[in-house]
Amino acid sequence: MRHTPIVTVVRYLLLDRVTYLVLPWVWAAFGFILDVVILRLTLAGHTDHRWVGGLAAAFLVVLIVGAQSVARALPFALTLGVSRRAYFLGVTALALALAVCFGLVVAVGQILERATGGWGLHMAYFRVPYLLDGPWYLSWLTVTTTFVLLFVYGMWYGLVHRRAGLPGTMIFGAAQLGVLALAAIIATWAHGWADIGRFLTTITATGVTGVLAAAVAVMLAGGFATIRRLPI
Repeated sequence: MRHTPIVTVVRYLLLDRVTYLVLPWVWAAFGFILDVVILRLTLAGHTDHRWVGGLAAAFLVVLIVGAQSVARALPFALTLGVSRRAYFLGVTALALALAVCFGLVVAVGQILERATGGWGLHMAYFRVPYLLDGPWYLSWLTVTTTFVLLFVYGMWYGLVHRRAGLPGTMIFGAAQLGVLALAAIIATWAHGWADIGRFLTTITATGVTGVLAAAVAVMLAGGFATIRRLPI
């Protein structure tokens, strides 16, 4: 049976099953166990919600996996005749599939977390205030979007590194920091921090997801423009 180029790329990437199918889950499980141990040792008898940040470790791994998707696998794929467009779409399709599964696990984890009183520890591992503390389906959407965002952001960095090397990557990162610094300066000059604070306190999880989706579109556009100019 002949597969489409996108499916072929996905199958090619999944030859490295450990990177894509194991690492994010291992780090999520490690963060969960570590948070349980810390809470049992330090907060015995506490009855309030205990917001922990172990889940963030899995998202950091996703960023690295995204970079690895082009740092290691791309050169050989291009020498085999895979087009840049097919490779980019294949990686994006894999990221979306992994994100949907990861988001579903987080959503189910929230349901179990609430049903068990925070795993008997009042622990909020799968819940994050204002972001992942609403209906399960909204959390699923938010986590899925965040997963894809970090993956394609890491992929974009990997593409920049292959295109321009370490100096270009450093300039790329510095340019982003420069834009953030310029925005902060403008906000200070315009005395806009109070308005920004009010906006951040009123924005809903749905609004956050929309902002993340817009960021995904920007990352995809930037990554695709970069890969098109990538030499073999």
